Amino acid sequence: MADGATIGGRVRRTPSVARRGSLRRWLGRKSTVGFLMCLPLIVLIAALVIYPTVYAIYLSMLNKKMTQFVGLSNYAFLLKRNTFQLVFFQSCFFAVSAVILKATLGFILAHLLHNISGGNQRIVRGMLLTPWVIPLALSTLGWQWLFDSSYSAFNWVLNAFGFASVPWLGERWIARLCVIAVNVWYGTPFFMIMYLAALKSVPEELYEAATIDGANAMQKLFFVTLPMMRNIISITVLFSLIVTFADFDIVRILTGGGPQDMTHIFATYAFEVGILSGDIPLGASVSLFILPILSICAYFVLRGVTRRGKEIAA
Repeated sequence: MADGATIGGRVRRTPSVARRGSLRRWLGRKSTVGFLMCLPLIVLIAALVIYPTVYAIYLSMLNKKMTQFVGLSNYAFLLKRNTFQLVFFQSCFFAVSAVILKATLGFILAHLLHNISGGNQRIVRGMLLTPWVIPLALSTLGWQWLFDSSYSAFNWVLNAFGFASVPWLGERWIARLCVIAVNVWYGTPFFMIMYLAALKSVPEELYEAATIDGANAMQKLFFVTLPMMRNIISITVLFSLIVTFADFDIVRILTGGGPQDMTHIFATYAFEVGILSGDIPLGASVSLFILPILSICAYFVLRGVTRRGKEIAA
C-alpha cells in the first residue's frame, strides 16, 4: 500500500504521509501565513537595504582607486581630520537639537488640537500638516529665498523696522540655526499627528479619576498623560532621530555645507567626499559612521519600550 499499511488492526502511516501531514499543519499556522505574506517585503528589503549596506561596508575598506583592501584605514584617516570632527559634532548637534524641538513643539500643538472640538479641529489639523505634506526639496527652496542675502524677506522686514540685515546663511552659527529651524518646521507636524493620536487613545476615565483625587493640570500631565504616551514618544523620537541624521535635502539646498563646512552633516559630507571629490570608499566610510550611533540609540529606546510592555502585561 502506497500511503500506509495495516499492522495488528492499526494503520501505520508511511513517512510520506507523515511529511504531508506535518507540512499541512505548518502551513495552517497563523505565524506561517503571516511570514509567507511578508516574504515579498522581506525579499525587497534584503535587495534594497541589506545588500547596499553590506556593499557599502566593503567599499569603505578599499583604497581610493578601489583596487586594494585597506581595512579600517579610511575610518582612522577620517577620525584624524579636523573637518570630519566638525561634521561629527554638527551632525549630532543638528539631530539632537532638532528632534528635541520637534518633540516639544509637536507635544504642545497636539494638546492644543486635542482641546479643539468639532470640525474646527480638522481644519486646523489640515493647516498644520501643510509643511509635512509639501515636498521637502520644494519647501527648502522657498526657505532659501527667504534667507537669501540679496532679497531676503526676513531682512526686508528687519529693515522696515530700522534693524540691520542679517547674513542668515553667511555666518556660521546663524546658518546652523537656520538649518535646524527649517528641519523643525518640516518635522513638527509628524510629531503633532502622532501625539494627537496617542492623546485620543488615553481613556477619559483616568482623567476623571485624577480630577476626583484632586489632581491639577500639571499632575494630570506628568502622572496620566506622559506615562500613557511613553512608548509612542520613544518610537516617534527614534524614528525622527534616524530620519534627521540621514537628512540631506535641507543642508544641501540651503547652505551646501557652508560656510566653512560649518553646516555639513554625515549625508552631505559623504556626498561631497564620495561623489563630488571622487573618493567613493572614503564617502562610504563617512556615511557608515551613522550606523553605530543609531544602533546604540535604537537599542536603548527599544529596550525601554519592551520593558514597559512587559510591565503592562504583568
